[in-house]
Amino acid sequence: MSKTEEYTPLNFLEQIIEQDLANGMPKENLRFRFPPEPNGYLHIGHTKAIGISFGLGEKYNAPVNLRFDDTNPIKEEAEYVDAIKKDIAWLGYTWDKELYASDYFQQLYDWAIQLIKDGYAYVDSQTSSAIADQKGTPTQAGTNSPFRDRSVEENMDLFKRMKAGEFEAGTHVLRAKIDMADPNMLMRDPIMYRILYAHHHRTGDKWCIYPMYDWTHGESDYIEQISHSLCSLEFKPHRKLYNWFRDHVFNYSKSELPIPPKQREFARLNLSYTIMSKRKLLKLVEDDVVAGWDDPRMPTISGLRRRGYTPKAIRKFVETAGVAKRDNVIDVSLLEFCIREDLNKTTNRVMAVLNPVKLIIDNYPEGEEEWLEAENNPEDESAGSRSIPFSKELFIEREDFKEEANRKFFRLTLNKEVRLKNAYIIKGESIVKDEKGNIIEIHCTYDPKSKSGSGSEESQRKVKGTLHWVSIKHAVAAEVRVYDRLFSDEAPDGHKDKDFMEFINPDSLDVVEAYVEPSLRSSKPGDRVQFQRLGYFCVDEESNSENLVFNKTVGLRDTWSKRNKT
Repeated sequence: MSKTEEYTPLNFLEQIIEQDLANGMPKENLRFRFPPEPNGYLHIGHTKAIGISFGLGEKYNAPVNLRFDDTNPIKEEAEYVDAIKKDIAWLGYTWDKELYASDYFQQLYDWAIQLIKDGYAYVDSQTSSAIADQKGTPTQAGTNSPFRDRSVEENMDLFKRMKAGEFEAGTHVLRAKIDMADPNMLMRDPIMYRILYAHHHRTGDKWCIYPMYDWTHGESDYIEQISHSLCSLEFKPHRKLYNWFRDHVFNYSKSELPIPPKQREFARLNLSYTIMSKRKLLKLVEDDVVAGWDDPRMPTISGLRRRGYTPKAIRKFVETAGVAKRDNVIDVSLLEFCIREDLNKTTNRVMAVLNPVKLIIDNYPEGEEEWLEAENNPEDESAGSRSIPFSKELFIEREDFKEEANRKFFRLTLNKEVRLKNAYIIKGESIVKDEKGNIIEIHCTYDPKSKSGSGSEESQRKVKGTLHWVSIKHAVAAEVRVYDRLFSDEAPDGHKDKDFMEFINPDSLDVVEAYVEPSLRSSKPGDRVQFQRLGYFCVDEESNSENLVFNKTVGLRDTWSKRNKT
């Protein structure tokens, strides 16, 4: 490594892999996977698991499988499968194989039969509540089921009849026979199969018994020969059961499948002011709190994409958040910083007025107009420049004028000067109000020798304020959706005595009719721009040439923390 190269220390997962390689694991045996359940849309929390698995694949030039954990047909849909694939591809990752847990239903069933034959599984005919009551507590051993000592022949008969659809849902389950006194409660004869009459999005009505997660997950890893099964910390207690199942099926098929996978856990990504539960996100959708899974206020990847976030910014955020062994909460301001940093380098600066008031330049020639040159992006020389129209009547932001102002107000007021961006220095002269006392017109004069970039002495004159504007004659009407955080509380899911819905921010969306410069008339969905002095915006998918729609991505700076401190 040269002195100029930056050394990046290995995270603990990379250290595990390096140690395995040093201990003799062939590098060609490395294989990772990302195993989402298709019961909702991916959210920002999933980007960490995606980034870890696919990032390791890129680092070690190893394949990564995309495997859908589709064992619960009641909640899973093909729509979610398609959305997940779209999100991962949009983030810039490529999977080696697209696989499904349902691909392995027959193999899992055959292995379950073998476990029954070997005395390691039995059919329990108790109710779910009775089974739960017998589980015991972390400090008290559980109680054996009265059906635990059924004969192999009876268990085989009942299990095959379960598969054949002879019993009602809830009458029987298949349980692993392990140890009802194990201190790890997951080892206390866990359920492997339940009867469930539901149409599966891939297997249709072929199966009426479905495997449970713990039985399916590790065995799917084994079938695919995953070398390192990486999951979040809540699955750490499951590792003992993962290994128990793995070791038994390894004995059945080690000649065909030589590599037993190992499970390792990392801290999940928790974000302030955000809900990560797919069940609760679904409630927001079903209760019409938001307009859908891709509502720009949602923490879903599709929502972030629609809001204007970029794959680069999200990947940078995940990289900056890092890989940890302990759960913690990442401030959402870090995510916002990452998108600001990216968009600052890549977006053109344009002018838009969201809360307009008319500005009339009294001494500007009647009927005249001129086209001024404006730099597109000072951070990118290759972005070039554009021409923007200027005329006697303009729109400026209503907040940029005060009839009476103190010395700290550096925008337009009567008898004081400001500069119009890329144009002239103006001076406030008078105002016109309606019958209710609202200002409807501001009159000013301009210095014709103060044109920006003209090189004249007057153009170099310094004034403290600079305002953005749009020529009324040339302005293009647009709908602007100003989004803010969906929740007003830093931990909306962290209150035992309150429901997360109580913390919905009533001001999370403000739809305004705005005016933008004419260069934006040809904007296409997905285009990103900086509205000067206002923030970063993205053209919404509903936008068209007749009705421009912009979504606010993020402001130019973090105003939320300041707002909440006052």
